[in-house]
Amino acid sequence: MTSTTTTALVVLGGTDRLRRADRELLVLAGTLGATHVVVPAAPDDALLDELAAHAVATVHAPEGGPGDRLTTPAVALAAAAARETGARVLLLAGTPEAKDVAARLGVRLEAGVLTDVVALDADLVATKSVLAGGWTTRCRATSPVLIATVRPNSVELPADVPADVPADVAADAPADVTTGAPGAEQTGAEQPGARRPRVRTHALEDTVPAARVVGRAELPASGRPALGEARVVVAGGRGTGGDFGPLEELADALGGAIGASRAAVDAGWIGPEAQVGQTGRTVSPQLYVSCGISGAVQQRAGMQTAGTIVAVNKDEQAPVFEIADLGIVGDLRKVLPQAVGHLRALRGEQAQPGRRRSSGRGPGS
Repeated sequence: MTSTTTTALVVLGGTDRLRRADRELLVLAGTLGATHVVVPAAPDDALLDELAAHAVATVHAPEGGPGDRLTTPAVALAAAAARETGARVLLLAGTPEAKDVAARLGVRLEAGVLTDVVALDADLVATKSVLAGGWTTRCRATSPVLIATVRPNSVELPADVPADVPADVAADAPADVTTGAPGAEQTGAEQPGARRPRVRTHALEDTVPAARVVGRAELPASGRPALGEARVVVAGGRGTGGDFGPLEELADALGGAIGASRAAVDAGWIGPEAQVGQTGRTVSPQLYVSCGISGAVQQRAGMQTAGTIVAVNKDEQAPVFEIADLGIVGDLRKVLPQAVGHLRALRGEQAQPGRRRSSGRGPGS
């Protein structure tokens, strides 16, 4: 940890167990100074224990839950927490929802906003990858407060960051709780030796007009990591012909996520949540496997910053080979099963015929 006294405020989008992207924000905040966290609802004991492992001082939550208004409750809560803690930097994930919150916070706090940050030093100078990874820039906000959204997989997690609750955190240690209006000078009951963060609840009245959420539906669980946070992405395009089965087998063998080009999404072969590109998600995995995708500039804008790019395409003139670290000219239906078989052989696994399952809807659906 640096010797600076910068206070960092991490704005989390949920109260479930910490995702990798959340841990990256917390690790980055820990390199700057004291860490505080904002959550959209009252945190449970499991989350508090995880936050304790990251030396979080205080968790800020709304009184009465998140409500049904879109975006503005999160903005009001984060603004109140920032003013109370005197945070010099607010860190958010690089998701579309978080960027919306960041923009509104910039107006309320009169703060500079930097998006898609890949590194942040102790002097709050940010490193950004721009123009589809073609340039790297370093920039600093001229305002007293900086708001930054951090691109997933940009922060390396140290080996000592635990995946589970530390053994020395007592399961029955209660969290300190205080309530009141924003800015009230209150402290909770002290717990000798307690490592869980103090919980600070805010009673907020935000009358800013906002859309209301009338219903929620969760996507079916796939057992794979979220596309935006995955360290391995296997993506398919028009060349799959609508059959994503070979791609899913490879993704499962590598512990990765499934992505797609706009052509595959427009054809109805896979849902829009899988789209990678200028009009879809921007991903920065360690490994990106492009299967049957020509690699037009719109698609490249969403994945060009990947650590290693492997391209499989029958057309040796496909533009994707210009940026690929490894290019394979061949039929993905033959190449991918061979890769899966080799991976299983390296791990000593037996072949499992009939294991293929397809998330694509197939041609003509």
